[in-house]
Amino acid sequence: MDFSKLLAQNYDSFLEKQITDRFFKHHELLMLLEKTGSKELFDLKQVGNSMNGLPVNLVTFGKGPCRVFLWSQMHGDEATATMALADLFNFLSLDDEEYNAVRNTISANCTLYILPMVNPDGAEFFTRRNIVEIDINRDFLSQQTSEGKLLRSLRDEIRPHFGFNLHDQSTRWSAGTSGNPATISLLAPAYDDELSINPCRVRAMQVITVINSALQGIIPGHVGRFDDEHEPRAFGDNFQAAGTSTILIEAGGYYNDPEKQYVRKVFFIAILSGLLSIAEGSYEKQMLESYSLIPENKKLHFHILLRNCKLDLNGIPYTADIGIIADECINDDFRSVTYSYLINDAGDLSAYSAYEDLNCENYKLILTKKLSCDDPADLILQDGLNTILCIENGIITNKNL
Repeated sequence: MDFSKLLAQNYDSFLEKQITDRFFKHHELLMLLEKTGSKELFDLKQVGNSMNGLPVNLVTFGKGPCRVFLWSQMHGDEATATMALADLFNFLSLDDEEYNAVRNTISANCTLYILPMVNPDGAEFFTRRNIVEIDINRDFLSQQTSEGKLLRSLRDEIRPHFGFNLHDQSTRWSAGTSGNPATISLLAPAYDDELSINPCRVRAMQVITVINSALQGIIPGHVGRFDDEHEPRAFGDNFQAAGTSTILIEAGGYYNDPEKQYVRKVFFIAILSGLLSIAEGSYEKQMLESYSLIPENKKLHFHILLRNCKLDLNGIPYTADIGIIADECINDDFRSVTYSYLINDAGDLSAYSAYEDLNCENYKLILTKKLSCDDPADLILQDGLNTILCIENGIITNKNL
């Protein structure tokens, strides 16, 4: 059986069951890291503090000559990769005859340096920025945050051959024009405005082609290539320029997976597939053409798309599609979100797709308030006497799609 499919089939063996949603906090992760650090295979040490004084920890695994640096949750509300790293720790510590060869290959050929939570202050409040409202991933040059200083100094100290820059992206990204959401997006970041390609970036592209190939066996047609516009303030772009072959992996959306637990599984497979290709050196056989064939991300996904809605204004009938997006708002407990469904666009949306895509030509749509883009949706969709969707001031109160 293909390795990625085998991982997917046996994923429950590696799943870190103490993490069940995206809203875990620093102290919860710290307990898991202490459990990991107590095992002989790993080294755990505090390497710095957040702006608000929370410890930032580095996990080291392996004794091999190829140094690989992985960092996650620079943005506090981007937790999918951190969950996947917890699963990776379990995989690397599992004594299983079926996987020992993989673990030993990685350990013998690589040393992994893993920073699971760069922004613990942001994670506490499930917010992108850190405690002083700075986006850490735009602080490479200015170096005004303790987290940014730490990340940059660690790269300079470790001098990694490869870097894994791990993030979440909007669930509205599509894998090109496939009609599928970009569940995972990949990129070898550019190191200059000309988007030049040097040997360092080539290596990142080759690893990405391996990851993409592995994922196509799990989520065919759901992988996108992120925009490679150069961002001079970002860490990935600058690490690439400094000689670390940097692989950006972004977790997007998947149908009926709001807590990204399936996406977490796919992310775990993406990371491990990339690491194994580095440890084996198999990435070196990949052709650059395969990287360019990964479809570019396009923002073509709504959360709900009502097609062919029959409407009228002052007795004049017209037909329009209505695209609705789910806007997340973190609740006061910082452990959950409330979704507000907003009208994002209306008209001819034939080029778009959605997680829930409904042809409404035989349904009755009642607008309880004037249709207004960027405002909360207020509508009722009926099939005869049955209400199949009701949204009141952006809140779904009835849904039988």
